[in-house]
Amino acid sequence: MTKKLKNSSLNIADKNFKKLSIQVSLNGLSFCVADTVSQKLLISDKVDFSDEKNPMSAKDELVKLFQKHDIENMQFDEVVAVHRNTLFGLVPKSLFNPNNLNEYLKFNTKVLANDVLAYDEVENHDLVNVYVPYININNYIYDLFGEFDFMHNGTVLLQSLLNNQTQNQEITCFVHVNKEQLDITVLNQRKLLLYNSFKYHTKEDFVYYLLFVIEQLELDTKTVTVKLFGSIEEDDEIFQLCYNYIQNISIFEPSTAQLVKLGETSTGSIDFTLINTI
Repeated sequence: MTKKLKNSSLNIADKNFKKLSIQVSLNGLSFCVADTVSQKLLISDKVDFSDEKNPMSAKDELVKLFQKHDIENMQFDEVVAVHRNTLFGLVPKSLFNPNNLNEYLKFNTKVLANDVLAYDEVENHDLVNVYVPYININNYIYDLFGEFDFMHNGTVLLQSLLNNQTQNQEITCFVHVNKEQLDITVLNQRKLLLYNSFKYHTKEDFVYYLLFVIEQLELDTKTVTVKLFGSIEEDDEIFQLCYNYIQNISIFEPSTAQLVKLGETSTGSIDFTLINTI
């Protein structure tokens, strides 16, 4: 699938150097507008849904959020949308065929007859992420801004974690926490051992999935390094329960060029994946 950035051919004199990044899921929405020259945030906002929406209702909520900030009437040089869901599958690039997208998902994801599938290449790594985007939301964004880029949140997570991972000898389990969804990435230095995403409703669900992954990889809860980040703090019930079972667990504070430039106070409430699309 070819994904083009809007206005990529504009003369530099016509650019305003503003980028809109949007994250969409059935549990909530968020966006930010950044000045790509100064790397400053101009606008940001998010909304969490009390109950999981369907794609049509989620699109209606995005319309309301954009209207609240008059986003529909703004001009952007770049627009990127990140789709967050569990409807994906990773494929080694050497085995990937773009004509077989449905084959990669049909055994572990419920794919409907009218679903449009997409894929991202994980940059600098032999991986392709095949997934189901929210096509009605893509259509809405296209109607507003023309051609834009879109990707799966797993692609952003993997690229960010793999490219910033140091040559530590220890196996590290990174857990990105969102409302009712956790993404688990297990790395051995810069080698990916596992990436998967789970929906949860209780803290017990959360711990179950985390311990299940550790067990399946035959890791030891007394020695494996687990780093939680996203919508979680040390005083959260989820963290406290995980701490009862996992000895070497901590809150992870990503340190990237984007975070440094944007400033900690500005980025505290903005999702990790959004920051890494700026």
